[in-house]
Amino acid sequence: MNTFRPCAVVPVFNHPAFLSTLVHVLRNNALPVILVDDGSTDNCPDLIAELAQQQDVHAMRHAENQGKGAAIMSGLEKARTLGFTHALQVDADGQHHLDDIPKLLAAARTRPQAIITGQPIFDAQVPKSRLYSRYITHVWVWINTLSLRIRDSMCGFRIYPVAECCDLIKRYDMGPRMSFDTEILVRYFWLGGTIISIPTPVKYLADGVSHFRLLEDNLRLSGMHARLFFGMLLRIPMLLWQNWQRAS
Repeated sequence: MNTFRPCAVVPVFNHPAFLSTLVHVLRNNALPVILVDDGSTDNCPDLIAELAQQQDVHAMRHAENQGKGAAIMSGLEKARTLGFTHALQVDADGQHHLDDIPKLLAAARTRPQAIITGQPIFDAQVPKSRLYSRYITHVWVWINTLSLRIRDSMCGFRIYPVAECCDLIKRYDMGPRMSFDTEILVRYFWLGGTIISIPTPVKYLADGVSHFRLLEDNLRLSGMHARLFFGMLLRIPMLLWQNWQRAS
């Protein structure tokens, strides 16, 4: 790949408080921005329309809430249409350490066909229920890839190679909600793709807005892990071969 042309994709669902600041930081990092309003019911649509008046800020909207994964998939397809080669996914809730954007971009520029994903360093405010559920997902991902190479599959701060990931999305029917972050990494790994993890601080704000539903989303994650497990069983010889090649 001779050209590196990154943008940012931001899924938004009732996250107005931090959005203007986030767009400002992304534009200061020379990143065009694609804001995907996933059926917001607060003042986000008006705010997004206002932000989209800025140069290189693009807006799109789902009429109804479809889920974070669906918003990211729409944003990636929009990025492909606009000619971007890479997309920085960043959540709109203010949890991510945006000073690490140059670090992720540098890694993507060096390894353009890899997915670059944040490996969270949590502060003391992280809810224990969320932390423990993440570790359950970590173990399932290690089982389903027969590898420890994906250090964290749930961080919403990552860079996708656009063409490769759009093709992957068209190939598989991936979950449209929170499970998407994990599923796309596992499936990309299955196809021989490289996942690079970069440690980055993640903070939980006292007044932050989270749409993670503990029971419902954990049930969806469990169903996804089960589907991937049976997919892994069919791929055991291939995965063992790929992992041996990665290690050599």
